[in-house]
Amino acid sequence: MSAKKTIIGIVAAAAIVGIGYFSFFNHGSQDDKVVKIGVMNGDKSEDQIWAEAAKTAKDKYGITLKTVKFSDYSQPNKALSNHDIDLNAFQNYPFLENWNKANKTDIVSIGDTWTTPLRVYSDKYKSIKDIPDGSQIAVANDVTNENRGIHLLAEAGLIKVKDTNKATPNDITSNPKNLKIVPVDASQTATSLKDPKFAGAVINTNFAKSAGIDSNSAIYVEGLNKNTTQFFNFVAANKSDKDKKIYKDVVKSIQTAKTKELVKKNYDGAEITVWDYKK
Repeated sequence: MSAKKTIIGIVAAAAIVGIGYFSFFNHGSQDDKVVKIGVMNGDKSEDQIWAEAAKTAKDKYGITLKTVKFSDYSQPNKALSNHDIDLNAFQNYPFLENWNKANKTDIVSIGDTWTTPLRVYSDKYKSIKDIPDGSQIAVANDVTNENRGIHLLAEAGLIKVKDTNKATPNDITSNPKNLKIVPVDASQTATSLKDPKFAGAVINTNFAKSAGIDSNSAIYVEGLNKNTTQFFNFVAANKSDKDKKIYKDVVKSIQTAKTKELVKKNYDGAEITVWDYKK
């Protein structure tokens, strides 16, 4: 064999090895099914639920599901839009609608998860019917929870309100007990119970829990109905990714009988799974 042919042979062999090398690593990259899902910082009970979902994702679908924790509600959608994470699971429909409008993003739901029913609490009265005429009731003052709190009081029969997703006290159409609905910072709804001027307060479960309030002590609990389905939490994706099979499989890994069992066990009704609720 001539020197020239030898050199050509060596180069060709090297090229084949090179192709094999890159093919091997590219193949490995394609098979490395890692999905990052953004969630809010939670307690051990919530960590247990996500750990179970990750186990199902790995065992059944070969997906490595990694949770990325955030400390405030402004972060997970921003990270999703920037593709720093693949999915997130922390919000309800009005929150996402407001976020998309304000930030010109295109994030969508790809599967419901659970909901945390809103509750009315009182240190002074045992029943919602006992709230006396002229009383003051505290509700959270952010757009989503103020609307939700006012609709909850309407559901409880205390008031009537316009059909709007941005209800404020100005949208109350009937108030037979002449109640004063007072918007306060969400973090202050729990402490308002100790204020003598408030007969009760609408308190989100996370703030009730932080204040050591037993969710079972509520005098009224939000029901599942046509109006409250908008407050279901869900797994969200960028619209361009909504049909990806790997993300649909992540949703399936969350929507399991085991997850339902853990939510029921860990939250005792304070949080309930809703993916099988017929809207």
